[in-house]
Amino acid sequence: MTAHAETDVQSQPRNGFDRFFEITRRGATLGGELRGGVVTFVAMAYIVILNPIILSSGIDVDGQQLGFAQVAATTALTAGVMTILFGLVARMPFAFAAGLGINSFLAVAVVGQVTWPEAMGLVVINGLLIVLLAATGLRRLIFDAVPVALKTAITVGIGLFIAFIGFVNGGFVTATGANSPPIGLGIEGSVATVPALLFVLTVLLIAVLLARKVKGAILIGLVTGTVAAVIIEAIWKIGPQIGDDGTVNPGGWSLQVPALPSSVVSLPDLSLIGQISFGSFDRIGVLAATMLVFTLLFTNFFDAMGTFTGLSRETGLADQQGNFPRLRSALVVEGVGAVAGGLTSSSSSTVFVESGSGIGEGARTGVANLVTGVLFLLAMFLTPLTSIVPSEIAAAALVIVGGMMMAQIRHVDLSDFTVLIPVFLTVTVMPLTYSIANGIGAGFVSWVVIRSLSGKAREISPLLWVVAAGFVVFFARGPIEMLLA
Repeated sequence: MTAHAETDVQSQPRNGFDRFFEITRRGATLGGELRGGVVTFVAMAYIVILNPIILSSGIDVDGQQLGFAQVAATTALTAGVMTILFGLVARMPFAFAAGLGINSFLAVAVVGQVTWPEAMGLVVINGLLIVLLAATGLRRLIFDAVPVALKTAITVGIGLFIAFIGFVNGGFVTATGANSPPIGLGIEGSVATVPALLFVLTVLLIAVLLARKVKGAILIGLVTGTVAAVIIEAIWKIGPQIGDDGTVNPGGWSLQVPALPSSVVSLPDLSLIGQISFGSFDRIGVLAATMLVFTLLFTNFFDAMGTFTGLSRETGLADQQGNFPRLRSALVVEGVGAVAGGLTSSSSSTVFVESGSGIGEGARTGVANLVTGVLFLLAMFLTPLTSIVPSEIAAAALVIVGGMMMAQIRHVDLSDFTVLIPVFLTVTVMPLTYSIANGIGAGFVSWVVIRSLSGKAREISPLLWVVAAGFVVFFARGPIEMLLA
């Protein structure tokens, strides 16, 4: 048998399962998919805790709040169902959960004007519009209209963004409370806490294992860091940053204390499912409600588009234009995630950049999503067990993956100033404003303005002009809302 024939045999699917998910065709392995699915869940598990913290903090116009336990249960349920659905339909290793940008917007800005059911009704409308745009192909046309340089910049920007999230969650970067500098290293310029030190050691451990090409490097690092955190907490009793009585402990764990729970299993409370209303248009008026939907749509639309671009390039499955297999189906499912999040009162469910940690571990197909999704569904019943992994340890994986994604910048020719500035703005605005959509908007608007005024207007897609104009409205939505009011 010739070497060419041997290669053909090796690339043939082994069974129907392999053929459906294209495991062998993509050069993946079942072990890599399983590890990747577990790592992605570990990196995302914090959302089961953080999302209810954010949403339950919002008090609506009727003085009502969402219950923490109920939001935690529906967060895990929606993440599990949508992650599995995406794995089966799009067959890519991109996991879903409640988007952090939208849930904060709902809790801070939206429910000050409407009730929680009405706010979730707006999320459902936003999701239906995204499904419509994806099903008609308009969302794909917008996706294709984005220049390759900007798509690459989005990937790099997301890398820096998730690395920044990792540094913040790890306690390595903190807010100073001063006008200048707004952020600093650790506490008063020092990495002086045990959680932050464990974060640093976990980052270094994973980096060394990756450099030595050890399989399962990220997972090994996360498990090792978690075990060390549990042991240290058991010995030194560090405790949380904010105690039940409101006392502040700057050296404590930020979200969850890494201790073995007294009980492992708890029944989920799913009473929030279906608690939606479309009465916001009567309460605050059609124009004001439409502006809220517009803001949700732009944030959801471009956050997801940017994340898809970055993750697909990281898998190595994207073409030169940044497109990946079954893109239209992926975009439709992403819209369904927004609808599902609204129906379960867990906020819009969208693709998570933390999926990059599983991709870094070897995930290349939807099999990894099946693993992550099942673990999220189990998390509904195992919420106490999920809290074992501290956010400081999970944050280490985000920093490592952010570094991996930054390597894509080598594909951009930065000698052209009309490319350099839009790419630079895209990459820097994302982490500095804590928003993927803001970074994309800055890149789009600057690309259109700089290149059109440099004699390259004909090279710009008409759709990009439209989207850039939409982003101008998006950035000016505050004054526009005031005028409408």
